[in-house]
Amino acid sequence: MVTSINGGRGRQSGPPDLSAALQKFIRSLRGRGGGGGKARFGLIALLIGLVAPWAALTSFYTVQPEQRAVIKRFGEVVGITDPGLHFKLPFGVDQIQRVATERVLKQEFGFRSSGTRVSGRTAYSARNFESESLMLTGDLNMIDVEWVVQYRIQDPIKFLYEIREPTRTLRDISESVMRRIVGNMLGSEVLTIGRVEIQKQATREIQEILDGYDSGIRISTVEMQDVVPPPAVRPAFNEVNEARQERERMINEAQRQVNSQIPNAEGSALRTIAEAQGYATERVNRARGESARFSAVLREYRQEPEVTRSRLYLETLGEVLPTIGQVLVVQDGQLSPLPLLDVNRQANRNTGAAR
Repeated sequence: MVTSINGGRGRQSGPPDLSAALQKFIRSLRGRGGGGGKARFGLIALLIGLVAPWAALTSFYTVQPEQRAVIKRFGEVVGITDPGLHFKLPFGVDQIQRVATERVLKQEFGFRSSGTRVSGRTAYSARNFESESLMLTGDLNMIDVEWVVQYRIQDPIKFLYEIREPTRTLRDISESVMRRIVGNMLGSEVLTIGRVEIQKQATREIQEILDGYDSGIRISTVEMQDVVPPPAVRPAFNEVNEARQERERMINEAQRQVNSQIPNAEGSALRTIAEAQGYATERVNRARGESARFSAVLREYRQEPEVTRSRLYLETLGEVLPTIGQVLVVQDGQLSPLPLLDVNRQANRNTGAAR
């Protein structure tokens, strides 16, 4: 009990001294002439009246459904209790520390949520947290990254006693890992296709570091929120993005033309090759047929020269005469008594009769 003396008078600066109060009460009992036995009895009754309620109030405790309670006895951890009503040693012998092990907790970086509006949407603080969110990418671009780390307390004892400030340690680890991952990637990747990969890699690496510290924390997810360039460079960044999109559009257009022109050219080449092969096959087959025909005629000519010669002569005349106009037949320089033959007229007459 701490007291201070000012001006020769004692002034109590802390809670009342229980022993002094009891001695004063005993003196008052003796002053009333109750005798020593009555004084002791009154003292015992007073102690019981003071201690019993205190013992009753400090001998039980309640743990909520999402909590686990860590019990310390004289400063030493003796166990963990589940949700419900439990009893403990009174008078502060057993101390209770409740930990929300079934609740998903979160740490926000680059922003702070300040509650829920009437409309049901989450309200965010207007404060600026650029010291957490501004990062340098691998291509030396500044970028503003906001993310959330969701976690659960897996082991209450390790969470309370293995690390001095587990929440602060988690924030430092998360910020360090996120800055290193973003610093190893291009700014365009962070803004577009790299978000999922960043979240997975950050979750894995943060958990590995926490396991190395034996922190008792289990990371649920790492979710990236807004990933945008800083306001000071946002117009220039938008222009760069528009130029990149235009470049991608032109590349896609050129690729589309390539995909349409090359198959057409390949098809035309294949058609030309097929026509050439067909023409070559036709010429070869025709030459083979002429050769076979000539061989057959030669074989017949060797057997019957006169007959074969006459037949060839007549066949040739049959092919040549229809192509000329008039035919004059003479013999030894004299005109034949036969009239002039109009071969074409005769051929036309034969054609009409055939019709």
